[in-house]
Amino acid sequence: MFAVILAGGFGKRLRPLTDDRPKPLVEVAGRPILAWQIDWLREQGVTDVVLAVGYLGGKIFDYVGDGSQFGIRVYYSVEKEPLGTGGAVRNALKYINDDGFIVVNGDIITNLRVRKLMDSLQGGVIGAIALTPLKSPYGIVQVDENGFILNFQEKPQLPYLINAGVYALKTSIKDYLPEKGDIEVHTFPKLARDKKLVGVTYGDVYWKSIDTLKDLEEADKAINEQGVFNKK
Repeated sequence: MFAVILAGGFGKRLRPLTDDRPKPLVEVAGRPILAWQIDWLREQGVTDVVLAVGYLGGKIFDYVGDGSQFGIRVYYSVEKEPLGTGGAVRNALKYINDDGFIVVNGDIITNLRVRKLMDSLQGGVIGAIALTPLKSPYGIVQVDENGFILNFQEKPQLPYLINAGVYALKTSIKDYLPEKGDIEVHTFPKLARDKKLVGVTYGDVYWKSIDTLKDLEEADKAINEQGVFNKK
């Protein structure tokens, strides 16, 4: 099974940590995000990973190499200029020889199972998006009709689903991908209109996008204290 990890972004919101390293090499619980991702994918049957690299991509090559230390094969899809997520996937397709493959944003820490996504690529479906419940970043206050406070809820789960940044795609998606631009903007709306895109909801899983220093702290705690993963 093939997977593409989108590892070409600048990670501006994580500066100064990303001044001298690409975002996927920022450490969570003592290991780069990329290391957690590769282990997570390999343990689910992924054998080949395409790393779509751009900003400081040479450092990713130095760290991952040919992938043998992780027990996988690695290919490098190099962006000479930012292509966006859609352009990055299109650029990586030349390394994929399976009909279906996984795509992961390079800043995601999760333990969701990708087989559900792959199994959703049936019939005319070209893409499947992992969806997770939206958790409020803030505590919620409930009041009565007179304004008296009834209750406090600390960061509750909200009745909405969000794009988790993990996808299963068929290689025929090439016809929908831009040469430059984001898959979320240029591709998914077209697939949705054509009834070729499905969402797969994951409820009881861990999922975290590492965008800020606070996200790093929360992910570190989830791994070290809550046992989201078994540390290697």
